[in-house]
Amino acid sequence: MTSRHLSRSVVLAAMVFLACSPTRLLAWGASGHRFIGQAAMKTLPADLPAFLLTPEAVRAVGELAREPDRWKDSGREHDSERGPAHFFDMADDGTVFGGPRIDALPATREEYETALRAVGSDSWKAGWLPYAIVDADEQLVKDFTYIRIETAAARTVTDPVHRAWFAKDLQDRETLTLRDIGMLAHYVGDGSQPMHVSVHYNGWGDFPNPAGYTNARVHAMFEGAFVHDFLKEADVEAAMPPALDCRCAPAARAADYLAATNRQIIPFFELEKAHAFAGGDPRGIAYTAARLGAGAATLRDLVVDAWRRSLDGQAGWPAVRVADVVAGRVDPFDSLYGAD
Repeated sequence: MTSRHLSRSVVLAAMVFLACSPTRLLAWGASGHRFIGQAAMKTLPADLPAFLLTPEAVRAVGELAREPDRWKDSGREHDSERGPAHFFDMADDGTVFGGPRIDALPATREEYETALRAVGSDSWKAGWLPYAIVDADEQLVKDFTYIRIETAAARTVTDPVHRAWFAKDLQDRETLTLRDIGMLAHYVGDGSQPMHVSVHYNGWGDFPNPAGYTNARVHAMFEGAFVHDFLKEADVEAAMPPALDCRCAPAARAADYLAATNRQIIPFFELEKAHAFAGGDPRGIAYTAARLGAGAATLRDLVVDAWRRSLDGQAGWPAVRVADVVAGRVDPFDSLYGAD
């Protein structure tokens, strides 16, 4: 058996295992998450920090976008806490188990959990993908805030010891920021896969089914083998919609994004019924490229928005404002290094 045939056999074996697994499946395979991360980074505007625009950053985010799936099987506590971050069981009426609505989600995961328990469920069963996206987005804003402060301080502060520390810490911050963009990329990518934001997450399931949609375990086939065999990163880039500056709260953007993905669950089952995911059918390729493209575009727009929002940020203890450091009114060394 050639190495190519061996690799293909391994992929197929993994798909069979996942299709039979009673646990939740991972959204997109390695190829899909990599495509989303890299396509988003390649299409960032030129006015973002230079370290984000390098081939090394594109590669890093593409690989790190896979990371939360590679954490799987770390341990019972680890997996039970992180697993529900990958999905969101939205019903056809826009509610989660008859409780919270996608267009009126509670502000925090604690409040979301309380609302679900009021209808006899919990967020471990229903998933908390919207909150995973918002959490990762808020982290990125803080990362960018530190980068703005330290970049400015390395230029405006007169103390050479302080300037040297800012320069070194800035390198670490850039590495950490790429990692955090990778985390955001993963959860945004999960949110572009319709079966990860629907109760119909692996076949139609035990619901009224007048259209006769499949109950076969089609989840892994679609997001893994089909993408691997028939999609290219260029297809994803071509399918990305234009930049969207919604000037809205991160939670509202995440909810709108996931609601739009959920509306693609019926088109998926219609295409599956028409055998559009058999072989390299152009209908299946176009649909899948559009889903991956939506994820890449949303990630791109969130990164841009996080950079913009960080302009008004503050960081350290006691907190210092970006504007004050940029204007040279404060040396933030004690706040960032730590004066204890």
